[in-house]
Amino acid sequence: MTAVKSELASLIGFLLFGLFLLFGGALYPSDIGLGASGLVLAGLFAVMAWCAFSVVRHAECLATLLGEPYGTLILTLAVIGIEVALISAVMLAGDASPAMARDTMFSVVMIVLNGLVGLCLLFGGLRHTSQTYNLQGANAFLSVLIPLAIFALVLPRATQSAPGGQLSHLQAGFDIVMSVVLYGVFLAIQTRTHSDIFQQPEHRSVESHHDVVVRSIPFHVIGLFGALLPIILLSKKLALYVDFGIAGLGAPIALSGFLVAALILMPEGLSAIQAARDNMLQRAVNICLGSAVATIGLTVPAVLAIGWYTGQNIELALEVPEIILLALTLFVSVVTFVSPQTNYLQGAVHLALFGAYVMMIFDLAG
Repeated sequence: MTAVKSELASLIGFLLFGLFLLFGGALYPSDIGLGASGLVLAGLFAVMAWCAFSVVRHAECLATLLGEPYGTLILTLAVIGIEVALISAVMLAGDASPAMARDTMFSVVMIVLNGLVGLCLLFGGLRHTSQTYNLQGANAFLSVLIPLAIFALVLPRATQSAPGGQLSHLQAGFDIVMSVVLYGVFLAIQTRTHSDIFQQPEHRSVESHHDVVVRSIPFHVIGLFGALLPIILLSKKLALYVDFGIAGLGAPIALSGFLVAALILMPEGLSAIQAARDNMLQRAVNICLGSAVATIGLTVPAVLAIGWYTGQNIELALEVPEIILLALTLFVSVVTFVSPQTNYLQGAVHLALFGAYVMMIFDLAG
């Protein structure tokens, strides 16, 4: 009974999804109006946030049982893997715009590298003044992230081999192979040959919390996926109400994708921020930078392969203002992780970049 009670959030999430399948037609946003849609949206958000806290709890237990980097790797691959599955499902259904995958990847990268990294460094720095992590591990993440991001999101804008932001067949084939190979090599480094560089330096004390009941590895793996699935399943329902509310309020359309991406990343974000507050900055770095690498390393080959299979046009190249923001983000990330110690000033800088990204959502819409 205790185990069932601890997984109540997941049960409520699946129950809510079932109710939407049965009665969702009667709750369609345009039929119930802006006010009632706002109430439904608030309820959806509350349940999904509850599930996110459950995901964080299981991730912390797995990190305790498996150690770093395996615990955070499971969390990262679970969230990003299901995100890729969600994008793929929309593409296969024929409902996706040519730029959907690009916009999703860009939102995730900007939220993770600026929003989450900024909050982790700010909260951790304010609580512990300065924090240490394994510099080699952060450099390994960035050494893979930078070429993946440039080849997939920037280079197609500068080439003439395909129209607009699309990739030529040669570029697409190269990106698929490069992403799979680089991410595969990175996983081998992270989990087998050099796993020590992704672990918290031992000379720094960390805080531990003993109010979480740690059970078996299978229990927490199943529990983690059980809490993640309602978030992903309900995110498409949430997007309907977000889109309706944004249209009703006259807000930019791009804000919808940003809000949904932020909600999907909530479990990782909460886990990373808590790790930074507990003086386990390496775990926060593993989650944040690992999410950015996995987003591009897994999403690019998936969407390009589906595009080939379905004959859809896929636009991956960013527009010029977005390229500038991405380049600045990557440059500041390199500067941030050039020293084995961090402070809250670096967190403030990343949050300033995140604010610029949000500002550009509204500015470009105007």
